[in-house]
Amino acid sequence: MTQADRDRLVTLKKARDGHITQRQAAAELAVSERQVRRMLVRLRQVGDRSVVHALRGRESNRRVAEPVRNQVIAVLRDPKYRDFGPTLAAEYLAKLHGIQVSKESLRKWMSAAGLWRAHRQKVREVHVWRERRERRGELVQWDTSTHDWLEGRGETIYLIKMIDDATSRLFARFVRSDSTAENMAVLREYLLRFGRPLEFYTDKASHFSVNVHKKRDPEADPPDPTQIQRALAELNIGWIAAHSPQAKGRVERSFQTAQDRLVKGLRIAGASTLDEANAYLESEYLPEWQEKFTVVAACADDAHRPLATTHDLDAILSHVEQRVVTNDYTIRYQGRILQIERKQIRPRMRRARVRVEARANGEVAVRFERQYLQIAERQPAPRAAPKPRPVALTGSSKAHNAGGKSKWMKDFLKRPSPPLGKAIAISNARS
Repeated sequence: MTQADRDRLVTLKKARDGHITQRQAAAELAVSERQVRRMLVRLRQVGDRSVVHALRGRESNRRVAEPVRNQVIAVLRDPKYRDFGPTLAAEYLAKLHGIQVSKESLRKWMSAAGLWRAHRQKVREVHVWRERRERRGELVQWDTSTHDWLEGRGETIYLIKMIDDATSRLFARFVRSDSTAENMAVLREYLLRFGRPLEFYTDKASHFSVNVHKKRDPEADPPDPTQIQRALAELNIGWIAAHSPQAKGRVERSFQTAQDRLVKGLRIAGASTLDEANAYLESEYLPEWQEKFTVVAACADDAHRPLATTHDLDAILSHVEQRVVTNDYTIRYQGRILQIERKQIRPRMRRARVRVEARANGEVAVRFERQYLQIAERQPAPRAAPKPRPVALTGSSKAHNAGGKSKWMKDFLKRPSPPLGKAIAISNARS
């Protein structure tokens, strides 16, 4: 009998003996008067044991059978479940093995079997949380993780994520490198699926931001935008640079979840290639995230804007550079000579700047003002053969003065010069 049971017994005996009313006893025990009358009846029947629950010390009527417990422990001893926690293990037991067990019961079983050990929470620096945006599409956080997603079963892959700030709706793809081209390819898929958000929130990686030298004044001499900055500007999408990882904490915390759940899911699915990882991501992980981790936005309106007919994604999401048209109407680009077709030549084109687009499919497009030009690649003209150098005198011709000092200037001014006619004849003979 606990101390609380003893206090409850004292109150009931006072009510039984008439020292206090049943209403006073109900207020003291925080129960109804009807419940007090029930407790007094049981007190007369069984005595002081009436305040002790009848099931105390007995097994629960809902206890899971011992064979089921043994089956669960046998399943979780498999090496592929080696680092599963109780919550995730309970989900996979229900999904793959049809065994329904609460996570708290599973936590006790795993602790008793040595399969789980609770970790003390570390005290971390506290950061004030920023309020979510009100509408989906107002702000989308964008980042890449370089975790070992396949645990050595295949090539090194990277995970690019875009998570909505208002709802935590997630879009992600595995890629082979964290490059501008791969990020643009993921951006293209996002735009085709959801439309254009108002703003993207990223870190200061080199494909998002240009690091300005301290001695350079960014206002007086602004740096050229990166390819992604240029593409977002052409799509009328804002861009915000985070000054710390905590600033874009929503996408950072989603990576922590993925490095636990997604890694283990890929292990169970046996994914070992980029295509298999993306297939699992699209069919299993993203729907599960949508069901478990998304929230309802404060405003039901969607801030995404549809792509207009003027938004040519092939042109916008390409590698764009500026080139100058030479006097013969050619363009030099990456060691190649691109000739503008004669019928495409227009006034003001010579020495003008044109836009050169290296597209994802390998094509190169050239645009002058608002018109694309027909071009053809030309081979550079062959170089002229170098002129032969004069043959140097051999050693035998110098043998008479080998190792000595040259004497051709000796008494040069004292020697008489030849007549003009003879000098001309000597010169003509040499030529």
